[in-house]
Amino acid sequence: MTDVEPTTDLSVPAEPVMPAWEYAPAPESTEIVRLRERYGLFIGGEFVEPATGGTFPTISPATEEVLAVVSEAGPEDVDRAVRAARSAHDQHWRDLSGAERAKYLYRIARILQERSREFAVLESMDGGKPIKESRDVDLPLAAAHFFYYAGWADKLEYAFPHVEPRPVGVAGQIIPWNFPLLMAAWKLAPALAAGNTSVLKPAETTPLTALLLAEVIQQADLPPGVVNIITGAGATGAALVEHPGADKIAFTGSTDVGKRIQRATAGTGRRLTLELGGKAANIVFDDAPIDQAVEGVINGIFFNQGHVCCAGSRLLVHEPAYDELLDKLKARLGTLRVGDPLDKNTDVGAINSRAQLEKIGELVESGVEEGAQMYQPPCELPDRGFWFVPTLFTGVSQSHRIAREEIFGPVLSIMTFRTPEEAVEKANNTPYGLSAGVWTEKGSRILWMAERLRAGVVWANTFNRFDPASPFGGYKESGFGREGGVHGLEPYLRLEGRP
Repeated sequence: MTDVEPTTDLSVPAEPVMPAWEYAPAPESTEIVRLRERYGLFIGGEFVEPATGGTFPTISPATEEVLAVVSEAGPEDVDRAVRAARSAHDQHWRDLSGAERAKYLYRIARILQERSREFAVLESMDGGKPIKESRDVDLPLAAAHFFYYAGWADKLEYAFPHVEPRPVGVAGQIIPWNFPLLMAAWKLAPALAAGNTSVLKPAETTPLTALLLAEVIQQADLPPGVVNIITGAGATGAALVEHPGADKIAFTGSTDVGKRIQRATAGTGRRLTLELGGKAANIVFDDAPIDQAVEGVINGIFFNQGHVCCAGSRLLVHEPAYDELLDKLKARLGTLRVGDPLDKNTDVGAINSRAQLEKIGELVESGVEEGAQMYQPPCELPDRGFWFVPTLFTGVSQSHRIAREEIFGPVLSIMTFRTPEEAVEKANNTPYGLSAGVWTEKGSRILWMAERLRAGVVWANTFNRFDPASPFGGYKESGFGREGGVHGLEPYLRLEGRP
């Protein structure tokens, strides 16, 4: 036998091997932010020292460095803030025409736009979210809410015909740490448009953009006391909830705290709206555009590190589409860039706090112990700060804790279904009811599902889309009341003459 030279079949050209993309660092400069070493409480239009002198540090979750020292409001400070809000309401704001109130809201919106880069950088520094999310989502939406409700301020009689809309009075508003500035806008804009004054308490881990908003309020020449901002932890929020001078309480946060607030306000005659936890189902049918659905699933759970009350943390996949979708999801997870929130290339930033990181880790560990299969892509995490690798679980049953409890982190639980009826049953098998997503090319199927899903918001072939004109809120243990749209005005109004 003779040796035969190996040959290459030139009729079918080999596919070129594409190198993996490598991104050069693209950090956003922090020089635009001018942090104070110490922040007081914003009461009556001025920054003042707390009565007790208590303070606490706020840190960067990406570096664990102290960014600033913030004042801690005690009961005496809460009382001062409520009294300042009452005085501003009774003496000026309540009787100001809607057109005049609108001018202030427009002014705040425009200043937010002018200082958007400053706010976006500070939001990412204090909260850990990627700068491209702060820049492209939080800031535009915050300004849009002030613009939107400025437009309603002089049209309340058209929004609520045949009644006389009057402000409730002083609103106590408590916001969470996942969208600090945006949640402040959600709360303040409709309250002010309706003629109320406010005492706002931001979360203790992310107070800085609320305090920068106080500077915007001063810049806009809002009358003193119309908006007061007090910082502190749970005790400060409890003092605000229990203060008899707060005519309305609005809370966004955990379901457990929401239940305590509901008990505290029961029988007092004070208004209450709650926007609480969620365990949303993202439902993908076999006729869905798979690549588009994959991006929607990724956005639904890994946006803002999964720190989203309406996150699509439960993925329900039609069995015929399961293998293809899972392969594409795993491949897509491998492309997510985890790291410095101020880097414009970052997809997944830092977990907001050590306590939240420990909670995520404990629930993920329970998923492994209960028999679900965990997948994490190769991922090198920074040495300092609070980080968690984007994670998905398969083999999840309805009884697993990761399918029942809100993780509030970058963790996705995947289950399957065979029929639309089974999908609805599994999606609704939760104490929560904040949001859901449906992916299919059949419009009739979308409508059929939306009628049966017990969720305040149902997205069709998209996820995590928000608009100031669209109401948002939940059912069951996800709370009650609506924010956004005309619906968001009603909790802040007494509709006198309504039958």
